[in-house]
Amino acid sequence: MTNEELCYADIAELSRRLQSGELSPVELTQVFLDRIAALDPTLHAYATVLADEALDDARRAEAELVSGSSRGPLHGMPVGVKDLCFTKGIRTMGGMWINRDFLPDYDATAVVRLRDAGAVLLGKLQLTEGAWTTNHPQFPTAVNPWNANRWAGASSNGSAVATATGMCTASLGSDTGGSIRLPCAMNNLTGIKPTWGRVSVHGVFGLAPSMDHLGTMARTAADAGQVLQVIAGRDSNDPMSRRDPVSQYVSGEPSVRGMRIGLDVDVAVNAVAPEVASVVDGVARTMEGLGAEVCRVQMPSLESLAAGFGNYCSAEAAVVHEATFPARAAEYGPILREFLEQGPTVTGMEMARLERERLTFAGELAALFEEVDLLLLPVLATSGSELAPVPDVPPDEVPNFVRFTAPFNFSGNPTITLPGGRGHDGASIAFQFVAPKMCELRLVVAGRAYQRKTDWHLARPPVRA
Repeated sequence: MTNEELCYADIAELSRRLQSGELSPVELTQVFLDRIAALDPTLHAYATVLADEALDDARRAEAELVSGSSRGPLHGMPVGVKDLCFTKGIRTMGGMWINRDFLPDYDATAVVRLRDAGAVLLGKLQLTEGAWTTNHPQFPTAVNPWNANRWAGASSNGSAVATATGMCTASLGSDTGGSIRLPCAMNNLTGIKPTWGRVSVHGVFGLAPSMDHLGTMARTAADAGQVLQVIAGRDSNDPMSRRDPVSQYVSGEPSVRGMRIGLDVDVAVNAVAPEVASVVDGVARTMEGLGAEVCRVQMPSLESLAAGFGNYCSAEAAVVHEATFPARAAEYGPILREFLEQGPTVTGMEMARLERERLTFAGELAALFEEVDLLLLPVLATSGSELAPVPDVPPDEVPNFVRFTAPFNFSGNPTITLPGGRGHDGASIAFQFVAPKMCELRLVVAGRAYQRKTDWHLARPPVRA
């Protein structure tokens, strides 16, 4: 394998080579560090590269493997984490200039679990300020490697760019209104936004805690599932984390035979751009060819929650930042500052109305899942081809922009985002499966089955180290 092929190999193949001794963790880590050194000065995916620490981790992993001790599929695997996950003694900024010198005194639970699994932490990945929509003026914006004139997504854009370009095997991202799904859609990646509470957010900078999800971003459904396997599960430090046992997300042959997939044609096909509709229709046919049953359904309304997302999120975010905002408002970027100023203006009655909408939507969704196993939806209503690196989305267009993402942050349902086609100019077009709560296994199985039949996920961006 060439160095580039190693950087794009899946976790199963790399793990086989590491476990057999054919490849050493130190060699593999150095290959990734060399790629980061070559590509990241122009792509800006990393906020902090941990070269020395990563090589130390790799040496420990190598010594354990040589002694016959294996921690599992991620042992010796080079990964990256979004820079809102605390790392002990390592700068953690959350994309915020105000946190430029913050050194946590403990690791986030998800980071602890990656380390316990033997993963090698290559570095901290760039994100938009405070996990909102744009980067702080002091920080560079991650560049879409497929087309530098196109948006890379928000807020997990660094995680997406690093993963798409082989600067890590997989990464952690977070999603409050679409921040795993949108970057995955724009960068031809697979991402899992798990059930709210499935993955601990202890030691993670919050945006809107009742909608924040920590999840996985990778190039395949199997890889995303392998990382989720490690980070999921109950955490006594996070009282909101779920107690449900963690499934074996990647095992055996993935079969969707007999699986019922709900499709609301009026919502997912007739109300989106023709290129997106074509992808959704193609996915439905592919899944039917694999033995699934595609059922016509009527979705609960997405519009009211999408319309209320900005206000609801800003109110929660204002509470998250109340220790430093508005007292240190000058250190915030203009977009996040304006967003936080909006929060206190949201009335209690408006929050109560949105909470009622939230509970109604979640209840109607749960009832729908008594009839089907998954729902098939787009991620964006358009292909994203026209979105500039910092998209100018007018306020009245925001609800349409997050129509297929934010409602599932309100409800807490898990989703998997998958590449499903290309637009007229080559832009990736993604779709998502949505599952009942705690049914991530169902998502991984469906994603693996789809990717065994298709090859959209195998495309690589035109970058060379």
